[in-house]
Amino acid sequence: MDTKERKFIVKIAKLYYLEGWTQSQIAKKVGLSRPIISKALKQAKEKDIVEIYIKDEAAHTVELEMQLEKRYGLKEVLVIAGKNGSREKTQSQLGNVAANYLAKRLDEVRTVGISWGKSMEAMVEAFPNMEKPHIHIVPLIGGMGQSHVNYHSNHLTFELAQKLNTRSSYLYAPAVAETTEFKKEIIASKDVAEVLEVGKRVDIAVVGVGHPVIQTTMKELGYLSEEDIQTLQETEAVGDINSNFYNAAGELIHHSLNDRQIGLSLEDIKKIPEVITIVQGAHKVESVRVALEAGILTTLVMDDQTAELLLESSSLN
Repeated sequence: MDTKERKFIVKIAKLYYLEGWTQSQIAKKVGLSRPIISKALKQAKEKDIVEIYIKDEAAHTVELEMQLEKRYGLKEVLVIAGKNGSREKTQSQLGNVAANYLAKRLDEVRTVGISWGKSMEAMVEAFPNMEKPHIHIVPLIGGMGQSHVNYHSNHLTFELAQKLNTRSSYLYAPAVAETTEFKKEIIASKDVAEVLEVGKRVDIAVVGVGHPVIQTTMKELGYLSEEDIQTLQETEAVGDINSNFYNAAGELIHHSLNDRQIGLSLEDIKKIPEVITIVQGAHKVESVRVALEAGILTTLVMDDQTAELLLESSSLN
């Protein structure tokens, strides 16, 4: 590029970016066609004559969203700036973002499945009151007992249905049966079997991704004993979705917990058109990465720190 051509490009860029002229106005002023002006502006960026910066804190989270969507071929990624907030505040913000996203999708679908846990509670709590009587809310896993009822799937589906002025199903079963024999008896029940079948056909599922050992809600609810945690480590479990424990290959591990779980399996969830998850914390990065690579999840809601770590992790594998 000679000096004359470079000077011409600089002039065009100045008029366009600094003076706010349109391409048509510039073309008329210099006596050239609009395509030539467009080509000159493109060259201005290619030759580093012009560098464009977005000066806004949202630019960073948008970039993370775009990178993750491209990396894993996802339907949608929503990232919030959560580095400076407490864990509780960030979880509340994530619940709000997930609630708003799901609320906008409800006119396009008829059935929504809900798993269980803290992130599900945060979303349901943040959900706006709406009139959506055409929607049916379905629990994707059993949820009975007296401890931490607000985390149970049956409670969450009922609460969400109330906010939508619609109906929900009820799964008369615990998330994990005491024995495999007891599980067989429960799922043989017509009421339970029918709800599980409806769950497999939902349009959208909202699930949590858990770590088998660190900060696990299943332990808080009494579903995991110290022996269970030890054996999960021994069998190299890296995460769980809907209380299905899986390994680094995204496959179910051989463990009694998986044999006793009452709810949709990983394969069932994988077949659902859209699967949303809400994730926070470095300890869940591997769990999420493996689930993404296994094609189980389609939509992510997470904080920026977790998103950054996920991208770093994916680049190393």
